[in-house]
Amino acid sequence: MNTSGPSSSSGGPGQGEAAESNSRRNSKRPKYSRFTQQELPACKPILTPKWVISTFLLVSIVFVPVGVVSLLASRSVVEIVERYDAACIPSRFRNNELSFIQGPEDKTCNITLTVPRRMRQPIFVYYQLEGFYQNHRRYVRSRSDQQLRNPASENATSPCRPEGTTSNGVSIVPCGLIAWSLFNDTYDLTLGNQQLAINKRGISWRSDREHKFGRNVFPRNFQNGTLIGGGSLNTSIPLSEQEDLIVWMRTAALPTFRKLYGRIETDLQAGDSINVTLQNRYNTYSFNGRKRLVLSTSSWLGGKNDFVGIAYLTVGSLCFFLAMIFSLIYLIKPRQLGDPTYLSWNRNPRGR
Repeated sequence: MNTSGPSSSSGGPGQGEAAESNSRRNSKRPKYSRFTQQELPACKPILTPKWVISTFLLVSIVFVPVGVVSLLASRSVVEIVERYDAACIPSRFRNNELSFIQGPEDKTCNITLTVPRRMRQPIFVYYQLEGFYQNHRRYVRSRSDQQLRNPASENATSPCRPEGTTSNGVSIVPCGLIAWSLFNDTYDLTLGNQQLAINKRGISWRSDREHKFGRNVFPRNFQNGTLIGGGSLNTSIPLSEQEDLIVWMRTAALPTFRKLYGRIETDLQAGDSINVTLQNRYNTYSFNGRKRLVLSTSSWLGGKNDFVGIAYLTVGSLCFFLAMIFSLIYLIKPRQLGDPTYLSWNRNPRGR
């Protein structure tokens, strides 16, 4: 006869509380807080027709005036652009441009520029190249920043191949394809019988002059090979003062770009005729590139660029058009707004 009582798996009230505590401790459920449950106060706007229309109107009120001001600033810039690469080829070389640019013939060329409106100083002189891909990966990497800064790193030419050393193994300073292809066309401007001086000081970034190009680094063995890429450098002037090189070494992101050649610090009047004597030396004919000479003033917004103003006007006009459309729809065929309390899953709608 079995005299033992019925067995119990609970083990008493103390053991039950311990099991519940262990179960809560081993659970992956986070401790309740308003932060973990995303119940903190938050802005939850409801896009009613009035809010949408007001927002579109506000954007149009801001963007349209900004676009007008930007477009007027761009239109106030006076710019003269003249392409000369084709005009400066003698007639007998029109079918063989490469033989002219690579030959010993005189590269002097004369063009005339007419000032359309008054140009206030400073007048910026640019050269513009088209179809020149300075952003090519091998081209961009073909330079030695260490060599450009420090005269003790003259032999740090490993990134510059194939223009790192001469045929005798002597280091080239500055090395690399970027420096080797330095732009070397020159421009002399005259107004009547007066020479227009072009100031070439301060045309590069100050940070480049002070931090990227050393004051004690001088050109050595530059353009001494059999294949000449571009311009030469004065061996008695440090790289930090060779601003044409510094401007050229800041590579462009697009195949059409302008680089600053200098500044004219004299006002030009409407109708003035400027005679330009240029040396057409730079070879863009081998890759069907184009060269242009650009004279331009500036405004508070910079150079001539209609895109910013047109973009602001386009967005502002589109927002105004949408605001008018939504206003007509709201007035002609209004739609009653539903109860916003239905948007919350854990709250009862009004009246329930």
